[in-house]
Amino acid sequence: MSNNNSNDKREPMLTTIMPLLVVSNAAVAIEFYMKAFGATEVERYEMGDGKLGAKLSIDGAEFCVGDEEPEFNNLCPERIGGSPVRLVLTVDDPDTVFNRALGAGATQVCPVTTEETWRIGKLTDPYGHIWEIGHQLAE
Repeated sequence: MSNNNSNDKREPMLTTIMPLLVVSNAAVAIEFYMKAFGATEVERYEMGDGKLGAKLSIDGAEFCVGDEEPEFNNLCPERIGGSPVRLVLTVDDPDTVFNRALGAGATQVCPVTTEETWRIGKLTDPYGHIWEIGHQLAE
């Protein structure tokens, strides 16, 4: 929503969307995403009761990872029987990233292939989140 107050000198805020991947063990999951996708840790959040979360970045694409909090209905895919969401990670070399993720513990759903205008493959990370890794081909 825009603010029409002429005294407000702030720049318009950029609209973004940042997924939060709820997992059963954030400390281990953070290490997986760093190893599998080359993510870097931007911030870490101590949430109490030994739970934690972090903001991660893959070449500037940010996402969060956090321990599940059933009391707030933040449940991991393992608890709800799978994930209804797919994350599409667009990279220059999907074959390398896909294979690195498999080596880090992900499970292949569909191998990297060329489909119509994409070079893409699908995997599930060890926490039940579904990732498509690929890039659009030149037309």
